[in-house]
Amino acid sequence: MSTEAKRLKVDDGLELSPLQNFLNWCNTVGLVLSDKVYVSRDGTVAEYGMLAKEDIEEGEVLFTIPRSALLHQGTTQISALLEREKRTLQSSSGWVPLLLTLLYEYTSTQSHWKPYLSLWTDFRKLDHPMFWSKEERDRLLRGTGIPEAVDRDLTNIQREYTDVVLPFITKHPDLWNPQVHTLERYTQLVAFVMAYSFQEPLEEDDDDEDEEEEETPNPPMMVPMADMLNHISNHNANLEFTPDSLKMVCVRPIHKGEEVFNTYGQMANWQLLHMYGFTEPYPSNSNDTADIPASNLYKALQSVECGFHWPQVEEKVEMLGQIMQDKGVFVFGKQGCLTDTDLHTALKVLSMSQDEFSEFKENEGWEEEEDDEDARICQAFSNEGLPELKAPWKRLLHEAARLTLRSYTDGGGGTRTEGKTEDGDRRLMEDGDRRLMEDGDRRLMEDGAAVAKLSTRQRNALQVRHGQKDILYRLMELTTV
Repeated sequence: MSTEAKRLKVDDGLELSPLQNFLNWCNTVGLVLSDKVYVSRDGTVAEYGMLAKEDIEEGEVLFTIPRSALLHQGTTQISALLEREKRTLQSSSGWVPLLLTLLYEYTSTQSHWKPYLSLWTDFRKLDHPMFWSKEERDRLLRGTGIPEAVDRDLTNIQREYTDVVLPFITKHPDLWNPQVHTLERYTQLVAFVMAYSFQEPLEEDDDDEDEEEEETPNPPMMVPMADMLNHISNHNANLEFTPDSLKMVCVRPIHKGEEVFNTYGQMANWQLLHMYGFTEPYPSNSNDTADIPASNLYKALQSVECGFHWPQVEEKVEMLGQIMQDKGVFVFGKQGCLTDTDLHTALKVLSMSQDEFSEFKENEGWEEEEDDEDARICQAFSNEGLPELKAPWKRLLHEAARLTLRSYTDGGGGTRTEGKTEDGDRRLMEDGDRRLMEDGDRRLMEDGAAVAKLSTRQRNALQVRHGQKDILYRLMELTTV
């Protein structure tokens, strides 16, 4: 199985002429492509990609895109209207101006970006989980967090279209037609923006005194040519932003015949599938993560097996919700906990004695921590530090991981054991080991012939489930008492 991530780039039946038209358009708009690379369907991990004609050294520019060739609300033919009406186009996503731009440009026969947008002749080819049936999402992705994220997306998309977009396009029948620019088309373009757009990083302001206040991110934009590159976590190129242009720069040597890979950021497989419609095959995604819901950490306190008797649990849980601003999960990566400060806070508060908790409330928190406290916490909740945690904390994390594992779909029909044991943690870990051996997804991953018979959706779902469960099983091993 290929270790590179795959994603659909263009229509399966696309002839060469649209690509050639696009490359010709690139020349007319001043997009400069290095002689050392070329775009092809052969030798890439997806329909289209970029390959090296000859060896490329670190730091070489692969292509340069003038800002005038970018497609966004400031460059579209209807930019003046969008600017004039921007107050009526505000939404929680911040994407409405770009989506209106795409609705217009994609269906306009006179669009300046027609050669670019013609590469995507059928958005129904996009295979994000939002286009799966609810039954299929729940069956294949239960426990991964994707079904809940998709449900939120679809609710927000429908609300945004009904409340903001539809009234606006109805006011401008010379530009849009509600019979053509439907909710279905709008949803497809949302997925298109999710998978193919770029956001320019905010400029760092060293003089900003209020570091707590988050700046509004830059709106997304479409970047021709850059969006034809595929992604892997171990990428060899990166998009750089300058005042006049955007440049794809080689970040490590690329040999002749190798594919050029960009990065979409540090994305876990569940994020890649949710936003882009593909996954990186296990175990190549170094950024994979698994979430433990905070509710499972709190449920673990009720566990008969673990025998926790910490006082004022309900009040502590309520206070933690305020402290953590209702962050719903603790995130674990391949090297340990990525939300270590939140997890440390939760464990510290939950395990306080009655007197300690009373003092904590009176002081409205604890005293300001030492400068190196963050580094110590990070180390404590890394894979190397987890076995050295206090025994009660390890039991709690162990049980929370077990509860989380019980929520997953078992793709191979393996059994789940409730895990009620008579003598505590040794038996609990034995139960975890037994379920690890019986886990249907693990058996399936080891059977290459069986994996090959799965549909694309089944394979992607398997990659997400198995990667997350592997992290959780590892956490259970590290927190055995």
